[in-house]
Amino acid sequence: MQEIVVGSRQKVNLDTWERRASFHFFKSFTEPYHGVCLRVDCTATYGYAKQNHLSVFLSLLHRSLVAAHQVENFKTRIVGGAVWSYEQINAGSAVGRENGTIGLGHYQFRPRIDEFVRDAAIELDRVRQRDDIESYPEANLIRYSVLPWFDFTSISHARDFSREDSAPRITFGKITESGGRCTMPVSIHVHHALVDGLHVAQFVDRFQYCLDAPDSKLL
Repeated sequence: MQEIVVGSRQKVNLDTWERRASFHFFKSFTEPYHGVCLRVDCTATYGYAKQNHLSVFLSLLHRSLVAAHQVENFKTRIVGGAVWSYEQINAGSAVGRENGTIGLGHYQFRPRIDEFVRDAAIELDRVRQRDDIESYPEANLIRYSVLPWFDFTSISHARDFSREDSAPRITFGKITESGGRCTMPVSIHVHHALVDGLHVAQFVDRFQYCLDAPDSKLL
């Protein structure tokens, strides 16, 4: 695994946190995740990636990470029963291999799309050459998948309920071109003790803005 810089984090004071009631209510649910599937317009980012010879998947992933940094709830995680807010969120994704198996790649966030895609592409190639599955050592990541074969309308995920996990799960589907526009289904699953529907809507709004401005950085 490439060296990943975790960065700083701050413990949330549960006594004064405005979400303390929701946190205590949802944290012990057998299935605390809730999710939505929707379509986004990825025309600008798709064109930018093609024009600049960048991975489309990694370009879309970067736009999503930039958006996540603009929604505080997407940067909070449950670690050891406590809530922590991370300054930086990185990414992990399933990586398909030629033999039909998958590995896990992990990518350091960088504000510039070209720098992020360049470094992440190296990690993708590294994982494709291996035959194991490496785990990310911290909680400050978003778990990504891509199903380029499916224009899906719903999705579910494998989960280990015995292990503490609160990272969002985001899945990209098949890109469809019609009328000069490119759209893509996106699945977003989040831990209800940390993230409500309002925060998902805020993330989607920022994600669409970032997709429309593929060379923008954090605002």
